[in-house]
Amino acid sequence: MKITYYGHACFGIEMKGKQLLTDPFISGNELAKNVDIEAISADYLLVSHGHADHVADAETIAKRHKATLISNAEVVGWFQAKDINGHPMNHGGKWKFDFGIVKYVNAVHSSSMPDGTYGGNPGGFVVWNDSNCFYFAGDTDLTMDMKLIPMTCPKLDFAILPIGDNFTMGYEEAVIASDFIACDKIIACHYDTFGYIRINHEDAKNAFAKRGKELILLPIGESLEL
Repeated sequence: MKITYYGHACFGIEMKGKQLLTDPFISGNELAKNVDIEAISADYLLVSHGHADHVADAETIAKRHKATLISNAEVVGWFQAKDINGHPMNHGGKWKFDFGIVKYVNAVHSSSMPDGTYGGNPGGFVVWNDSNCFYFAGDTDLTMDMKLIPMTCPKLDFAILPIGDNFTMGYEEAVIASDFIACDKIIACHYDTFGYIRINHEDAKNAFAKRGKELILLPIGESLEL
C-alpha cells in the first residue's frame, strides 16, 4: 500500500489497484504550493466533512477523473447537485466497494459546506480488505467511541489522526486515541497549515515514542510504502 501526503488532511492511498483520496484541500494550502493537482488521480474521494479546508479541490478532481465521492448524505447531496457521483453513508454503516469495505465512524467536530449549507454530521472512515486496514479520523476530538473500532473492525495497520490542536485534538490526545484504537503506527494530519495549528514536531514525536508508538510526519509531496 502506497500513501502520499498532499498536505493538511489530504492523502492519496493506493488500495487494490484503486486510488483513494482523502479530504482534498491543496490549492488553498500555501505549504502545498508545489503539488501539481493535475497529476493527482482518484477513483474515490473520502470526505470526512464539508469545511472548505477539506473539500476545496473535491469538485475539480472528482470531475476530472469521474471519481465517486464517499461521505455523509448531506455532503454527498451537495456535490451531486454539481453532477458528481456520490455514495452516501451514515455513522455505523459500512459498504463493500471494489477496493474493500468502508465503515463510516463517529467524529466530534462541526460541518458546513463552503457556501454555508448544512454539512451533516462529520465522520471518519475505517477501510479494509483482505490485505490492509486503516483508519482516517478526519477532524475530531478524542472520543470514547474510538474504543469501538477494535471491537467492530479488523486490526489496524495504521491510522491517520489530526494532531494540530485548537480545531481538533492535539498530539497529547492523539496518543490516547492511538491506545483506544489499538494502533501503534500513526500518520499525522491537520497540523502546521496555518497559525492556529502549528506544532513542535519533536515534542509530538517524543510524546508517541514515550508510549512505544511511532508518529509519522510525512513531508508534503512524499510517499510511504506500508
